[in-house]
Amino acid sequence: MIHPLSDVQTSSIGEGTTIWQFCVILQGARIGKNVNVNCQVFIENDVLIGDNVTIKPGVQIWDGITLENNVFIGPNVTFTNDISPRSRSYPERFMRTTIKEGASIGANATLLPGIQVGKFALIGAGTVVTKDVGDHELIVGNPGRKVGFVTKSGIRLNNDLIDSEGNQFKMTENGPIIVDP
Repeated sequence: MIHPLSDVQTSSIGEGTTIWQFCVILQGARIGKNVNVNCQVFIENDVLIGDNVTIKPGVQIWDGITLENNVFIGPNVTFTNDISPRSRSYPERFMRTTIKEGASIGANATLLPGIQVGKFALIGAGTVVTKDVGDHELIVGNPGRKVGFVTKSGIRLNNDLIDSEGNQFKMTENGPIIVDP
């Protein structure tokens, strides 16, 4: 469904995708299946959005940004793609930013250009991300710093891989898993 009050210029949109009112999506953007693009979102040309992505209101996704499958982008998240922006002066190629599968970016977070956010990572609300984030890392603050880890299901762990109930986890190639008691 594409709301009639949106300006959607791309035809590369997967089945089941919903685009709400007051969105602008440029011709070169590629959007997967079952994506929810909330109101007041702007998406440029050189953008790739995977399947099952949620983009909350007030987000601009600039050239060079990739959102892999099952990514969550909170309200008013700010992406950047130019490390030295100047009015009417554009680089030959914008920096690439990739948000890996299952990652979540909290409301009002800001990501500098050229960042990679790892699989199932969680960026806290208001965080300023200045460097790459590893898989399953929990990042908060300004500048963003690692304060723990997150499981695929969203359980928060401290840096010692212990949850709020005292359960011990261990890191595997598929992310943190609980250690048998």
